[in-house]
Amino acid sequence: MTIQPLVLLNGLLCDPAVWASQTTALADVAQCHIPDLTRDDTMAAMAARVLAEVPFERFALAGFSMGGYCALEIMRQAPGRVTRLALMDTSPHQDDDERRAERERFMALATGDGFVPITRVMVPFLVHPTRVNDEPMVRVIREMGERIGADAYVRQQRAILSRADSVPTLARIACPTLVLCGEQDTRTTLAPHELMAQEIPGARLVTIPDCGHMVTLERPEAVTVALREWLAA
Repeated sequence: MTIQPLVLLNGLLCDPAVWASQTTALADVAQCHIPDLTRDDTMAAMAARVLAEVPFERFALAGFSMGGYCALEIMRQAPGRVTRLALMDTSPHQDDDERRAERERFMALATGDGFVPITRVMVPFLVHPTRVNDEPMVRVIREMGERIGADAYVRQQRAILSRADSVPTLARIACPTLVLCGEQDTRTTLAPHELMAQEIPGARLVTIPDCGHMVTLERPEAVTVALREWLAA
């Protein structure tokens, strides 16, 4: 199989460690590039920076969580550069009032009494209940958050809050598209993934059983299989 350029977009408080299994397992079919998504506080600027700095003219694009929001913005700004698209544990919707208020609370915590507790508080909401006490995996999540730090976290949250509603643009996506979701994801539930798979022409929906939001870490083998099939389609 031809090796394809593949851009992997991180989630909130994630760095390349979130893709470690996939970059290794897909090395025979993909030249992976993981942009830094910590420097911008609007989604439009985040996507524009990716497009300006990515070392490929055209590329496959996979976005996890916040990275999916960025991927959808890239599809608005430069759809012709994307050869295929994977949207993973993400949503085309803007936040509702409850989620916006939650983000504001966490930003206040990050700039107030300390940052590390945010990752500790969030872990039970990010992973399947059976993985909450999986210390090696939980350590990866916490250490990514510590490396990203409070300032970048606040920029990322502001970028997420700034994102556009992508639902009206889904039908214009014309490249082969994978929509993937952990079946028990409570942060970005199955419903928006079903909507994306319905609205994007020819999209394929894959659900990963016994899996929460952190799909690349919780079920890395299943994610790799889905991405390999997507790259080969």
